[in-house]
Order: sequence, then C-alpha cells, then structure tokens
Amino acid sequence: MIKRSTSSMKNKPFLLKPAGKDYLWGGQRLNDDYSKGIDLDPLGETWECSTHPDGPSVVNSGEFKGQKLRDVLEEHPEFLGSHPQEIIVDGLPVLIKFIDAKKDLSVQVHPSDEYAKEHENGQLGKSEMWYVIDADKGAKLVYGFKTKVSKEQIRNSIDDGRIEKFLQYVPVHKGDVFFIKSGTVHAIGAGILLAEIQESSNLTYRFYDYNRVGKDGKKRELHVDKALDVVNLEPSDEPRQPIRKLQYKPGYASELIGRCKYFEVERVLINTERVKSMAAIQTNEDSFNVLLCIDGCADLFGEDTLINIFKGDCVFIPANSEPLKLHGKGEFLKIRC
Repeated sequence: MIKRSTSSMKNKPFLLKPAGKDYLWGGQRLNDDYSKGIDLDPLGETWECSTHPDGPSVVNSGEFKGQKLRDVLEEHPEFLGSHPQEIIVDGLPVLIKFIDAKKDLSVQVHPSDEYAKEHENGQLGKSEMWYVIDADKGAKLVYGFKTKVSKEQIRNSIDDGRIEKFLQYVPVHKGDVFFIKSGTVHAIGAGILLAEIQESSNLTYRFYDYNRVGKDGKKRELHVDKALDVVNLEPSDEPRQPIRKLQYKPGYASELIGRCKYFEVERVLINTERVKSMAAIQTNEDSFNVLLCIDGCADLFGEDTLINIFKGDCVFIPANSEPLKLHGKGEFLKIRC
C-alpha cells in the first residue's frame, strides 16, 4: 500500500522498459518504427508506463535500473506526488500504451469504476484517451451506437453476426484525439497506430470479435452479459475534434489535448537545435510527469542527469523533480495526474 511522503529531496527521472502484448490483431510497427526489440509477433501493444500486474514496466536507467516501476513506487511513494495519492493509493492511477492495430480490434466496452469495484474484486474501471500517431487512408474506428438500441436488439444482433449495423463508424486521421468514456462501445480499426492513456485497468468486455480464433484454435471469449450490464445504449454524437491552439515559446510549443479526473495530457513540440534556450521541465509536489516520445529525439538534462530520448521512449519524471531541460527536435506527450 502506497502512503504519502513529504520528502524534500529533488528526485531524478528515469527511462522505462515496456511490457509487450502479442494480441492477434497486432503488427510489427512497434518493433520496426519504434525499435522496441520485443520478441513477439504480432506485437499489438507495449505497456510503456504501467504498474498493473498484467504488464508491469521496468526501470531502464539510473539508480533503479532493472526494478519494476511498481516496486520503486512502493519504496518511494513521494515519486507519485500528493494528487495521485488522493485518486488511488495502490500503484499508478494511469496506464500508458502504444497500440499498433494491423487488424480491427474487437467491438468492446469497459466498465465504470463503480461497476468494477462491485463486480471485479475492487478493480478500477476504464476510461481512456487515444492520440492517433498514424492512420492508413480510409482508416476508421467504432465510437458508440448510431441510434438508440435495446439490450435485446444487441444480443440478437450478436447471435446473428449483425451488430455492425448498429455501430457508429468514425473516420480517423493522424493527430486526432478521442476520449472513450467507460460504457461507450468502441473498437480501434485496422491501420491505426496510437498512444493510449487510460485508467490503470485491464477490464475489457467483448461484444463481438468477427469469429476469430486464438492460438488455441478456439474462438476468443465474449463477455456479452457483462457488456450489456455496463454499455450506454443511447446514440452517441459523432466525436468532433476540438479546436486546438499551440502556445509558442522559443524552441518550444505545447497544447492541452486531454483532461479528465485521472490524467491530463499535453502535446509538446520541441526544436532547440537553432535556439540558445532549452525547454524547461520540472515537476512540483503535486504530481509526477511521464514523457512519451512520439517522434524525433532529445536529451533530457539535470544537474547531474543526462538521458538520451529516442522515438518510442518513455521517461518517468518523479514529483518534486530536479530542474530539467529538453534539447533536441521531437514530438512528445506529457502526462500528469
């Protein structure tokens, strides 16, 4: 159990090594484009920053190299900061992933915190945010129902393989942002590469999976009863991309792209190669930060810290960090709680 600490020491950032998932719909872009070096084929997901027991990430630099992130945070709860400890007192409240959908993901839904607490042994539910890194021409995803439906209609449509007629399909483009609230039926479509920021949960209820079979030769399990318990049957408005505005400083630009109870996500662009200043980053006692490198590379400097960050890397910056600066050219997501 993580308890609050009031340490006054300035804490140092470290790289993380992800856990990989060989889901059958995955491809190899996370190895090919992001140099993950994970011996899985297909490689559907990498859990970049995770304390979840189904896929814990491991510290990959500095004093704690080789230790699970969860173990480090149990030993140093001050790294979380005070605000995350108000949300959840056992591990991180968030889980950060890369997802490579070579094929369509299952049509699914996630439970709320309240339902998960009651029916899933006290676990968290799952609301999530997607940032689309790349998308094939014509790529689309499922977001909610087109019209109001009943549980009986959905159950019957699953039995006869026609649930897709009720689903709302949304075109997807590079740079799009989607927030998927718990209870919303959804599915990532083929040809989409994205970053996912979500509650620290691995609860997924499948409605429909195109009759695909797993490695054991059997059709993958569906969870229709639980899915119908939690799904929002009202029609969903087609998600619209919000008006976004980059705030510019010398060598640095940022925009807020997502905020909810569990996390806040900023998109950060740096290009300090031709300017004398560097992008300054420092956490306070409220929360940690996570830097996820979407493209490019940079050096993260501290008083006696130097971390080389490359495309695909994930850096954990503890709360109450030493003053830090970024130098290079790249695109990042910066996540805090």
